[in-house]
Amino acid sequence: MERTSNRREILKSLAGTAAAAQVLNLNPKALGANDRINVALIGGRNQGRSVALRMIAAGGRIATFCDIDQAILDKVSPDLEKAQGVRPKHQRDFRRVLEDKSIDAVVIATPDHWHTHITLDALAAGKDCYTEKPLTQTIEEGHLVRDAARKLQRIVQVGTQRRSFHHFISAAEYAASGKLGKICQMKAWISQVRQSIGNPPDATPPATADYEMWLGPAPERPFNINRFHYNWRFFWDYGNSELGNQGVHVLDVALMALGKMRGQENCLPKRVSATGGIYWLNDAKEVPDTQTVAYDYGDMLLTFDLQSFSRSRAPEGEWAGTAFYGSEGTLVATGSGWKAYAPDGSLAMEAKDTGGSHEGNFLECVKTRKLPNADVEIGRMSTTLCHLGNISYHLGRDVKFDPVTETFPGDVEANAMLRKRYRDKWPMPRV
Repeated sequence: MERTSNRREILKSLAGTAAAAQVLNLNPKALGANDRINVALIGGRNQGRSVALRMIAAGGRIATFCDIDQAILDKVSPDLEKAQGVRPKHQRDFRRVLEDKSIDAVVIATPDHWHTHITLDALAAGKDCYTEKPLTQTIEEGHLVRDAARKLQRIVQVGTQRRSFHHFISAAEYAASGKLGKICQMKAWISQVRQSIGNPPDATPPATADYEMWLGPAPERPFNINRFHYNWRFFWDYGNSELGNQGVHVLDVALMALGKMRGQENCLPKRVSATGGIYWLNDAKEVPDTQTVAYDYGDMLLTFDLQSFSRSRAPEGEWAGTAFYGSEGTLVATGSGWKAYAPDGSLAMEAKDTGGSHEGNFLECVKTRKLPNADVEIGRMSTTLCHLGNISYHLGRDVKFDPVTETFPGDVEANAMLRKRYRDKWPMPRV
């Protein structure tokens, strides 16, 4: 696969905050510390609404709200107006948003299949981007977005919010400190209950929505309510399975600790094995509801465990989290905090959730030009873990991975899945 830059060289050159600030020193409007940043929200039904409200609370202004569905524009705009005192302008086509030179940054909270295209176009238009997780749908797309962000000197924050939560940061620091001894295993898990979405027939798109624009680069298919708002994430055309939906958050905590232990450039595995299936409900979903993925680093094992049939997680205590198992202790990090245990099982140390603002970090970095907590390269790598698990799952076998070239040596089938095809009317933007 053609690469425009070497990952290790980029990471080393941007290792320090000072270097990062020097590289990303261009800001067309030269925003001052007290300037309010004009943000456009692209996609506002679910996560987009939440991110926008937190962006407003952190000091940003949602100047424009873009969605392909007028019903969503009408429903969410009052919430934004109430939060900031001003109703945002409406737009149905993201390209018109990017033409607006008064917009400093965009929140991209569309379905996954649009993330790369809109992010690349936004970068080319000189906008900083807060792109929801997972960043891309393929490993190749991750390289394109990372390289474009560096080339155009734009800020890209990926929506893996745990990177900005204080207790997850301190958990990663504790795990990397050596106090747990030699860490040989890490485990990330998601336990949830997915209700049946049934098997409804194809139908006519809602009159309020531009379904053709919603499809964008995805394959052309008849409209089906299951493949539209929210439920699109259960289909391979548009999403990245539960690995990319929920799993990316808990896997990213493990990567945060790995980056502190061995450097960000050494956070990808050498072998991946995924197994699982649809064992819970007989409905239209395509993605597995029960799954285990093993990432072998040669000297350490990271596993991801998914169950979509129960929120019960008695051994670990909470429905989602990340655990580190060392020769001298164990650390379990969840949404409420983290606890470290001595070899005899006694509590050695703990920390409670004290919050954090991912959106606030993004706005600060738009002004300072420093790399954000979930910089494009960090978000790209956590997304890559999801792609690796999905590739192994699709192939039904282990895959060997070269973490330097980010290819599968001698594996034609796996290498073919590093990229995907797009509809002719929506080719990948070239930046």
